[in-house]
Amino acid sequence: MKALTTSLKYYIVQKLSLSNKAAVQLILSGRVLVNGTKGAIMQELLPEDEVQVDGQVVKASVKKVYIAYHKPRGVESTMNAKIAHNLLQALDFEESVFPVGRLDKESEGLMLLTNDGGTLYKILHAERRQEKEYAVTVDHPLTQQVLERLAAGIVIMGQRTRPAIVRQIDDTTFSITLTQGLNRQIRRMCYKLGYQVKKLVRVRIISLELGDLAPGNWRHLNPAEIRALLQEVAE
Repeated sequence: MKALTTSLKYYIVQKLSLSNKAAVQLILSGRVLVNGTKGAIMQELLPEDEVQVDGQVVKASVKKVYIAYHKPRGVESTMNAKIAHNLLQALDFEESVFPVGRLDKESEGLMLLTNDGGTLYKILHAERRQEKEYAVTVDHPLTQQVLERLAAGIVIMGQRTRPAIVRQIDDTTFSITLTQGLNRQIRRMCYKLGYQVKKLVRVRIISLELGDLAPGNWRHLNPAEIRALLQEVAE
């Protein structure tokens, strides 16, 4: 999730209907506080930030929320209300949260939703190489050669996928742990090897596990899960 606004100045201009010059003067005078300290003109604001002007709260702090959700097949990974079968409709959640990453419409499984912009950015950043684990069922029996090729990496969309951890579960199901998120990556990898994906479930994001959370259900992360997640992205 990006910052709430472009800058503190922009927020003050919009909130108080001031000119740019007046907003700058107000901030430079020290009359605008962000979380109790003097604000800076180009300071970015996050949902959890509180803004005061002359001792009056003009933007209240929003409590950080972390949600684990089992996205069912058929739900789009978007909060855009204009798109059918979106997360807003599926979740029916009162607070404003945003998804960490995506699952395509045909896939299901664990999604993390939060209003914590800093954590969201770190998890989404490709260079972080955070682990995501999936259980994948294909249309005919797997071979050892196929499993080895999935683990080693396959060229799709003009690039070789990063090495992955692959483990066979049964004749047609395997788990795969990725550290990247190319568009429809697993489906493309399987197709390249002559397989069609029948079912794809994300079961883990970093340290957060899907567990027995039923499709369509969500829950708040417990304090231990939040600490583990924040520790992972801080390293």
